[in-house]
Amino acid sequence: MPERRTRIVVVGFTDPLPPAAAKALTDAELVVGSSRLLEAVGATGPTLALGRGGATLAEALDALAGVRGPGRAVVLASGDPGFFGVVRALAERFGPDALEVHPAPSSVSLAFARLGLPWDDALVVSTLGRPLEEAAALAAGAGKAAVLCCADAAPEVLGRALLDAGAAFDRVAVCSSLGTTAEMVEEMTLPALAAGRFPPAAVVVLVRGSGVAARPVLAWGRPSRAYLSRGGMITKSEVRAVVLARLDLPAAGVLWDVGAGSGSVGIEAAALVPGLRVVAIERDPAACARIRANAGAAGVAVEVVEAEAPGALSGLPDPQRIFVGGGGLAVLDAALARLGPDGRLVATYAALDRAAEAWTRLGEMTQVSVSRAAPLAGGVRLVASDPVFVCWGPRS
Repeated sequence: MPERRTRIVVVGFTDPLPPAAAKALTDAELVVGSSRLLEAVGATGPTLALGRGGATLAEALDALAGVRGPGRAVVLASGDPGFFGVVRALAERFGPDALEVHPAPSSVSLAFARLGLPWDDALVVSTLGRPLEEAAALAAGAGKAAVLCCADAAPEVLGRALLDAGAAFDRVAVCSSLGTTAEMVEEMTLPALAAGRFPPAAVVVLVRGSGVAARPVLAWGRPSRAYLSRGGMITKSEVRAVVLARLDLPAAGVLWDVGAGSGSVGIEAAALVPGLRVVAIERDPAACARIRANAGAAGVAVEVVEAEAPGALSGLPDPQRIFVGGGGLAVLDAALARLGPDGRLVATYAALDRAAEAWTRLGEMTQVSVSRAAPLAGGVRLVASDPVFVCWGPRS
């Protein structure tokens, strides 16, 4: 291993502290941490309190830069400081080689431990540094999630955002002050979470089902009968599979499903990638109700916007992926204008002339022709469906 040039010792608080961490505190010229942690370790030398009424992170980093003695600066953190913690900011400022990290169990691992649940299949979301609506949308689409809350996004505020996103969970728990004598773990319903009042610095655990079953098998191109639709007007399963492949879904970001109809494309995208925020845009109120019902049956969260494109697109969050399943070229052009950097748009058409116009804008097109088996006297025949043109781009 390369020789380390330790400048700062980062300590995840446990009681008692490991010997090396306790010695670092004894030798420290400066100890930085929240008032609660500074009190818990009984720091007697120069300290700098972080958080409400104290120093900002930027001010703390400047103060740490002024400590010249190697290993004489100590930063206290809750749980594992490398897990959504201060190690990221310290490494960016001083470099990884300058840090000696003593982690404690993370707040997320403690939360799931208190509930007796495994968490290798859980989505972990932090509300720090991102809009609450985005964090809620990510969590709402997961079968199991842990959300790290903060002063600007307390658990009850998260609960209201989850209800607005149409989320439903069988088990909800707020876990605060984990690993301390003030530890509290409260289980409740999602409406009770939204209506309550809780410590802001908490982990909210959200679980569908028992929380111990194996992960569901990933599936896409599900049979059309799995969705409520109007008179069979739905993106056919084979076309849907091609569309999802061409969307090249990212692990996180925003997907628009424009002219969503039954919502089948957006719903399957949400099931495949729980970290994706899916927004379905549909002008028909009855179709919007079907989208919500289909999403609920699939156990995923889809935000439904009842409005007509292209006008409805102006107030939506910028997308990284777009599927256009309905509307003319004006809708396609408006959607393209909002596509984020390195984004991808996929559109489907039944008419070749419209598909050709879309192809000139996007750069790629294929025809999907499907024939299904049907009984024939003494045998079987193939019945062809109308071909569908799938366009995608912009070409890289």
